[in-house]
Amino acid sequence: MTTAIIGNQGLTVKEVDGKLGSVSPNSNIKLDHKAWDILLKKHVDAQGFVDYNGFKKDHDQLKAYLTTLAKTAPSSEWTVEELLAYYINLYNAATVDLILDNYPIKSIKDISRPWGKDFVNVGDKVVSLNTIEHGILRKIHEPRIHFAINCASISCPKLLRDAFTAEKIEEQLEKATVEFINSNQNDISENNPKLSKIFDFYTSDFELNGKTDLIGFINQYSHIQINPKARYSFKDYDWRLNEQD
Repeated sequence: MTTAIIGNQGLTVKEVDGKLGSVSPNSNIKLDHKAWDILLKKHVDAQGFVDYNGFKKDHDQLKAYLTTLAKTAPSSEWTVEELLAYYINLYNAATVDLILDNYPIKSIKDISRPWGKDFVNVGDKVVSLNTIEHGILRKIHEPRIHFAINCASISCPKLLRDAFTAEKIEEQLEKATVEFINSNQNDISENNPKLSKIFDFYTSDFELNGKTDLIGFINQYSHIQINPKARYSFKDYDWRLNEQD
């Protein structure tokens, strides 16, 4: 395990290969994600759709949670589990915050540079959603993050009704991955699967036995096994807002 400086933002993250371990019993990090958990349970349904009108009434509470995260910037002493929980929650909460700041809208793409704009506070830094995703989370070499972070769109993995925590991160990532792969976001079949565009966007992240192997990765979680030699295609991405009817 090595510590890397991410981009030009001066943020640190531990680069890790392989499965997560257990959270260090000597960790001194006592970051409470309960406020985010309460908001998710109140405003997100079981399908991951968001009541943005209702969330708007609790926007101050969301802002307060983001301020708490900003004041507790990760350091190189944090475990990978703590880093994952922090940055996944930060990404998802900041995305909801961005939507609420611009609501009502039909799509996150109606916002100018939603992923490229620096607006998320981490300690004394201000970073973009792209920096969190590509410069931090993907550097941890944990491909299941792609099923945990939510871009407020129909074709994204659903926004879970639970905040991620260091203690439960392995279980939560596993659950999110199984649910996404076996959901209607993919049309899995043995010889002609139609896959989420997420697998096209991030093909190189999905490995098996140390090598890029998209089908091999999916087959670890899919209820239907895909023929390794199958021809696959990618579904169109629906960028409409993941809003409750």
